[in-house]
Amino acid sequence: MNNFSFSNVKITGGFWKQKQDLVRETTTMAVYNRFKETGRIDAFNLDSGVKAHFFWDSDVAKWIEGVAYLTKEKREYELERLVDEIVDNIEKYQDECGYFNIYHMTVEPEKQFKIRDNHELYCLGHLIEAGVAYYEATGKDKLLNLMCKYVDYVEKRFVIDADAGFVTPGHEEIELALVRLYEVTGNQKHLDLAKFFVDKRGSEADTLTDWTAFMYNQSHAPVREQYTAQGHAVRAVYLYSAMADLALKYNDEKLKNACKAIFDDIVNKKMYITGGIGSSSYGEAFTIPYDLPSLLAYAESCAAIGLVFFAKRMMLIDTDAKYSDVIERVLYNGFLSSISLSGDEFFYTNPLELLPYMLTRDVSYLGKNPHCLPQTRRQKVFECSCCPPNIVRFIPVISELIYTAEDDTIYVNQFIESEAELTLGDKKVTIEQKTAYPYDGKVQITVTGAPCTLAIRIPSFVEKGGETKNGYKIIEVKGRTEKINLNFDMKPRFVVANPEVIDSADKCALTVGPVVYCMEGVDNEGHLRSLILDTKSDIIQGISDTLNVPTLTIDAYQRKPSDKLYSYTAQTYKTKATLIPYFAFANREECEMQVWHNFR
Repeated sequence: MNNFSFSNVKITGGFWKQKQDLVRETTTMAVYNRFKETGRIDAFNLDSGVKAHFFWDSDVAKWIEGVAYLTKEKREYELERLVDEIVDNIEKYQDECGYFNIYHMTVEPEKQFKIRDNHELYCLGHLIEAGVAYYEATGKDKLLNLMCKYVDYVEKRFVIDADAGFVTPGHEEIELALVRLYEVTGNQKHLDLAKFFVDKRGSEADTLTDWTAFMYNQSHAPVREQYTAQGHAVRAVYLYSAMADLALKYNDEKLKNACKAIFDDIVNKKMYITGGIGSSSYGEAFTIPYDLPSLLAYAESCAAIGLVFFAKRMMLIDTDAKYSDVIERVLYNGFLSSISLSGDEFFYTNPLELLPYMLTRDVSYLGKNPHCLPQTRRQKVFECSCCPPNIVRFIPVISELIYTAEDDTIYVNQFIESEAELTLGDKKVTIEQKTAYPYDGKVQITVTGAPCTLAIRIPSFVEKGGETKNGYKIIEVKGRTEKINLNFDMKPRFVVANPEVIDSADKCALTVGPVVYCMEGVDNEGHLRSLILDTKSDIIQGISDTLNVPTLTIDAYQRKPSDKLYSYTAQTYKTKATLIPYFAFANREECEMQVWHNFR
């Protein structure tokens, strides 16, 4: 199976074009300005006196990567100038041996490659990805060459001399970055180094800190013997992405089987209805099966993006629509909730319930948020600000998720208004999609060019009609120009969770197509937990006056307020409940929010 670069597929309108325009016009400079204010940009000038944190390199590197994708589609010369200033500083201060890390070159130079959890190789991984993307976008190879020099030094320290203070990185990322570096340079040693780090994980007595277990950083077993998702969720899905890359490159069946088992474990036992993963704030981690609390959900934005990375690679290993179903779930829900509708504020965590008053419960305790309750408002920047630049680098290349191909078959994985010029061997095929998806189920696909086979994913929310193969409807296209019209049923649907999920047992959620809906107190007079949805009533679809997003209105019953703590009866009155897409919550006043509802 082959993937297509975003250079071959252009989003031309509709839902995701609006989001891409928002990133270009607002988000990118909003993130840069916050990074400038907090010292992240100036820290690359090692003489500036700014005291860096050990993960700041990665924050800026992801921003550079996002700029590269924007400028590849349309040159952004001012953004390029800002990137070039940062790259010039990297060149100026890079050690003769190739080493570069703004924290360890200024704050703790004596501890270079001695502390496993200090993110040196993680930061290098993001700088590699930035260098590759910037070279492919602009032809400028300075950053790419600087990182190749750094990688040579890493190979010397970790493989040839083996004198570093640890064997595998505490936070994975360099592994998948090295695969990208191999793909652009063709240098086998880069792929071999990626394989070295993946193969060594779990086979060495490496730990991070005294409060973690081996599984926190996926070191509890060799990777080919790991069959369940464990530990820090972002680290995990970055590792699993690299495992999938290497499984494909080396045709490694054991790695493939481990990846398939891990993916199924995530989707069937450890993923929220929104596509969020990593349910625990302690360790930002996967826990036991079905442990998916709503109020205390961590579900980090970077973890959602990482799950898409993993699923995208699994599409190339295993021809099954389930991977694109998961990508779709993440895109429209657990990822998209991480950025405000205005494009300049962000969530780090993405809970499925908000109770703002709970933040005041510890009146006798002087600590700050000891129960790790989620933030109720998006922020412009975080102390650990990995998520905003990850959004900047992710949205511009969403078009890479639309199509894959194998032999003469083109797989249509996502329904996004777009134009694509695809090559199948020596054949040229042009595909155009016209659609208002996800708000409308109508999709028109126009195929022009050589004869081919189209495999069109039938979304998991559709009650399957007709014959499919691994979730795809197969259509033979004879050539020239052919139009295919689809019309997916986008009626609102009630969803229930496995009863093992404690917070969601005996509750329901509402979805329309791939979009999960939630209730906010601002639309429902607060006290959401006292509302009971009438599942037999009609559901009216509308548009929010304040948010300009779709709404659902449904008959409901609400318990009458009482000053009694306990009662023998529960009196209710009839009312209406209004829901909005989950991705749009927390864009107005602070209020309650919930995804899972009482019903009858």
